Amino acid sequence: MSSQKQGDGVSLDAQKDAITEFASRENLTIIKWFEEKETAAKAGRTVFGQMMRELKRGGAAGLIIHRIDRSARNFRDWGAIGELSDAGVDVHFATESLDFRSRGGRLVADIQMAVAAGYCRNLSIEARKGINGRLKQGFYPFNAPIGYLNQGGGQLKSLDPVRAPLIKQLFELYLTGEHSIRSLHQEMVARGFTSRGGKPISRRTVENILQNQFYCGLTQNGRTGEIFQGKHEPLISVADFERVDAIKQGRYTKKKTKHDHLLPKLFACAACETVLTPERQKGRVYYRCHTAGCVGKTVREEQLEIAIVAQLSQLQFSDEDIATLRRQYETWNVPVKLQAERKHLELQLADVKDRQARLTDYLLDGTLDRDAYTEKKQALQIEIARLEEEYRNLDNKKLSTVDVEKFFELMKSLAGLYISAKPPIKRGIVENCFSNRVWTGENVELEPSDRLIRARTDVLAPCGGGTRDTFRTFIQLFDSCGNCNALDG
Repeated sequence: MSSQKQGDGVSLDAQKDAITEFASRENLTIIKWFEEKETAAKAGRTVFGQMMRELKRGGAAGLIIHRIDRSARNFRDWGAIGELSDAGVDVHFATESLDFRSRGGRLVADIQMAVAAGYCRNLSIEARKGINGRLKQGFYPFNAPIGYLNQGGGQLKSLDPVRAPLIKQLFELYLTGEHSIRSLHQEMVARGFTSRGGKPISRRTVENILQNQFYCGLTQNGRTGEIFQGKHEPLISVADFERVDAIKQGRYTKKKTKHDHLLPKLFACAACETVLTPERQKGRVYYRCHTAGCVGKTVREEQLEIAIVAQLSQLQFSDEDIATLRRQYETWNVPVKLQAERKHLELQLADVKDRQARLTDYLLDGTLDRDAYTEKKQALQIEIARLEEEYRNLDNKKLSTVDVEKFFELMKSLAGLYISAKPPIKRGIVENCFSNRVWTGENVELEPSDRLIRARTDVLAPCGGGTRDTFRTFIQLFDSCGNCNALDG
């Protein structure tokens, strides 16, 4: 029979009754039963192999099978049954009135098996067509990967309220570049990430998640390698998934899990220009110059933060500055700029799709072999998905009135923004607001970045020429630390 469900039902019992009745009618004694719960269309069935080995060793005088299409629907196994008969083993079919040893009976059996094999082959082709069709429609006709839940046939996979947030955290942690697979696995186990069976996830599960395109909204036909846009809710963007893949390309380079210090690689020693290295000692973090013979001294992290807040307090904008900035923002034609970006993305999409169309020609003329063709096609399909994602998200770049008001409030106090921010955002503020950051051994010296100086100069200048991109400067200034996109950082 072809499925476990059939095996637990009446199918095998009915076959057993028919075989028993046949044996009784033909005065045959059954000495052993074999029940195969794998489809006869596949060669290499476990129980079938055991049965054939016992018969070859002379374990019985013959073999009784319920029906021809129950014995084999592939030519390899059917050939093995024929070899048994040629070797003198009696082969009977309980529901078929034919003599397998006669020429005519063998021919009829061969024809029936070929018909059964053809039926299976056609069924397989139709099943593949159905699967491909569902994938093209955006549905995933297989079991949901971890982090998603099945909702029944023809329904989209839904997010697992318990594991989906943990998978998002997993991707976010790996995207920092500060984790190896080993350390990421340990961290997720510590956060309570378990399999559906309730056991801690394995390291292999972490690896599978990181390389599964389903989490960025894409699905893939495993047989052809073709990639489709799914309709399920993604957990990460396509761009982030590409970044994950780029990080994984360096998997042969030894990775180390870094300590979560606040200001790593941001300050240098004034005496020798070496980057200060953070160290934790007795519960405090110190930044130290490790150059041999350098006269530079260590500085505590708290001292660096005090200097940062003091300098940011001097750089913050007044109410008059904000009013000027508001007037400049009104001259910044957002719709026109978004339309230009939309046109640029359309041209990029057209170019990538044209390159994808030419791949088939390269395959046909022998420029690419099949493996190279598949690899390049998948890369182009992912690039198309990323560009289409950017295109769909263009409207999200429009700042609402609430967004703009929140932005201007944040600009009134850079120091307050720094104090209330989380560590990754604090690092972004320091990196973007100060271009030169040194420890002299006595004092912390912070030089405002050119972008911040230019932005404040533009604000303080009269409205007019040269100030149209001031708001863009602020966008660039805070974009990398998460305080400008939709202002929800």
